[in-house]
Formats: sequence, C-alpha cells, structure tokens
Amino acid sequence: MEDHKTSRLAATASPLGEPLLTATGKRVVDGDAEAQLPPYRSAGASFSRTCLNLTNAVSGIGVLTMPYAVSRGGWLSLALFALVGAVCYYTGTLIARCMRADGSVATYPDVGQLAFGAAGRRTVAVFMYVELYLVAISFLVLEGDNLDKLFPGASVELPAGYQLRGKQLFIVLAGAVVLPTTWLKNLGVLAYVSALGLVASAALTASLVWAGVSESGFRGSGNVLNLAGLPTSLGLYFVCFTGHAVFPTIYSSMKNSKQFSQVLLFSSVLCSLNYGLTAVLGYLIYGDDVQSQVTLNLPSGRVYTKIAIVMTLVNPLTKYALLVAPITSAIEERFSLAGSGPARVAVSTAVLVSTVAVASMVPFFGFLMSFIGSLLSVMATVFFPCLCYLKIYKAKGLRRVEVAAIVAILLLGAFVAVTGTYSSLLDIIGTF
Repeated sequence: MEDHKTSRLAATASPLGEPLLTATGKRVVDGDAEAQLPPYRSAGASFSRTCLNLTNAVSGIGVLTMPYAVSRGGWLSLALFALVGAVCYYTGTLIARCMRADGSVATYPDVGQLAFGAAGRRTVAVFMYVELYLVAISFLVLEGDNLDKLFPGASVELPAGYQLRGKQLFIVLAGAVVLPTTWLKNLGVLAYVSALGLVASAALTASLVWAGVSESGFRGSGNVLNLAGLPTSLGLYFVCFTGHAVFPTIYSSMKNSKQFSQVLLFSSVLCSLNYGLTAVLGYLIYGDDVQSQVTLNLPSGRVYTKIAIVMTLVNPLTKYALLVAPITSAIEERFSLAGSGPARVAVSTAVLVSTVAVASMVPFFGFLMSFIGSLLSVMATVFFPCLCYLKIYKAKGLRRVEVAAIVAILLLGAFVAVTGTYSSLLDIIGTF
C-alpha cells in the first residue's frame, strides 16, 4: 500500500509537476509553490529553530491591518480573531496528520495529490500561485504607501512630459530594488534576511506604544460590534494566519516531527499575542480613523514613525523574490525554458513588471488583503486541510466528534469565503 501511494505521488507529469532545482540544489516537484520559499530543509532543525522558522512563516504584513480589522468589525470581533487563530492551529495539525499517512509526502501539493490525485495537486498549486501573486502585489502597494508617507511630495519627470509621483513613484522604485533578487537561483540568503520581519513586527508594536504614550494618547472608544464589517474583519484575520503552504516543508525539516504540534502551538500563540496587542493599541489610539495600514496613521517626522516604517518595509523587500520564484519557475517549465539563464531573467522581469503595473493601479491595500484572506487564504487554511484529511482517513474511521468539528470549520470557511469575498469585491469596485 505504501509503495502504491509513493508511486502515485511520483507519477504526475504536467507543467505543475515537473522537477525543479530548489535553493538547496535538489530536485523537487514544480507544483510545490512553497518549494522555492525559505529553505527549511536543513539536516534536522531543532525545536527552537523550527519555532523561529514557523513564526517567521506565519508572521507577516497582516499585523499592519489588525487595527483596521478591529475598526471594521468592532471590539467583539477580537473574539472571532481568537476563533480564527484556534481554527488555523487545528487545521495545521490536520496537515501534519495527512503527512504522517505517507512518508513520501513533503509538500502541500503532495497532500492534495495523496487525497485527490493529480487534480488535487493542480488545484492546490493553482490557488497557491494566485495567492502568491496577489500577496506580491500587496507588498508593492505597502512599499508605495509607506515610502510616500516617509518622503511626501516626491516626484520625477520622465520623457514625453510624463511624471511619476507619490505612491506610484515608490512602487516603481521598490520594483527596481527587488528586480535583481528575482534573478537569483539560490534564495537562501534572502530567506535568512527575511527573518527581520519578526523584528519589524516587534518594532511596530513598540512604535504604537510610543505613539500612544507620548503623542496621541488613547481614545478609549470605538464600536463594540459592527455586523456589516465582520466579513472584512474575518478575511483580514485569516490573512494573519496564512502560513499553511510551508507547514509541510517545515514539518519535513524537523529532527523530531512529532513535536510539530507543540511548535505550531507556540508560534500561533506568539503571533496571536503580537497581532492582538497591535490591534488593541492601534484601535485605542486612532479609533475609527485608523487606516488600512496603521503605519499611515503615525505622525510624520517622528523618530518612532521612521523606525516603524523602515522596519516594516524590510520584510516585503526581502520576501518578494521568495514569493514570485514558484510562479516564474512554473512559467519556465510550461514553456520549456528551465535551465536558461536569459530566459529566467526575462520571465522574472516580466512577472515583476506585471505586479508593479497592477500595484500602481490598486489604491485599496486593506480591501485587497481582505479579498486574499476571504478567498485564497481560507482555501489554504480551511478547505484544503479539512477535505484532504477527511478523504485520506475516511477508510480508517473517524470519531463523530472530530467529523462534526471539521464540518463546523468548513461551514465557517464557506461563510467567510462567500461573504468576505463579496464584501471585499464591493469595496474594491467602489473605489473606482
């Protein structure tokens, strides 16, 4: 039975399943969108190192939207934030159980194939590619908004009388900065630098404390509950915990994979505390005036504002190449361009230019993040783990309580996917 499963996992022969070279130089399966993400496949990571890796994978730019998420849903929506955190932790453990069902499973698309065959692999891979592409766009929007805050009024005259100014100027500049990193085959150095994202999150929280104490004070008000804004809040909360794509890779890297649940619990609690503290501080200070990125509310010219913005900008710049690498690799494989240096440069440049173009036209960072969370993150954190687990283990028998819990989680995911996607799309359309 084990040999049969292993051969089934190795049998895929499509553009989403051709072998690629990873940062470690080993051959892997190219539908694995996380295969080009930070290379956690060391020779057995310790408990503490895995905690750092997993926390870095989960922690991200979602922290910037937390005060805005609370402003949309009200203070009571924080209870839903805790629920989302618990759900994402549980579905993370389901992924680990799916991996224990077959020793050959090493990536998230592998889990999809183990459960649903080649169609499962393709479905997981496609959703991951789309999510990675949109997150890359949101990174550039983040860079443009915050650099415009740091250097207001900047502009550059171009030939033919065209002028780049403000946010669009800095999006183009951010794209120019990260462009050379997208040409690299070995992204290991960037993976370690991206750990600065943890420092950036701590610096942001410290800056909010500084702002509240020395400048703005605390308003101590705000909506208790806003039902109309709950779908947006839930979508943004799911963004905060979207790291499931790399969970299988981290699981495989551990010296003792049986400790994965404890590592996941530690990382989830740590990130939740940081997210929650940022949400409470940001909403207490700025109330319903809080913007989609709380750094945009910090007063200009202050030292803590500059520290918060600079540290916040480091994370997207270092992770952009890690996000788009699976996309460019899939394109290379699709058109039989793998192994060609000039082709890699051309494809990577084309992908970056496309994200810069879209980011320059997107004035709604919060709405975009809500859309990503409501549709794509919910698929990765709720639907795929639950459905794959039920399919893989149904023959072995599952407890009724467990099945009932998974069905309830799927219903929650369906609610967020439908209402959150609809609400975020309406918000996006309304900005034009």
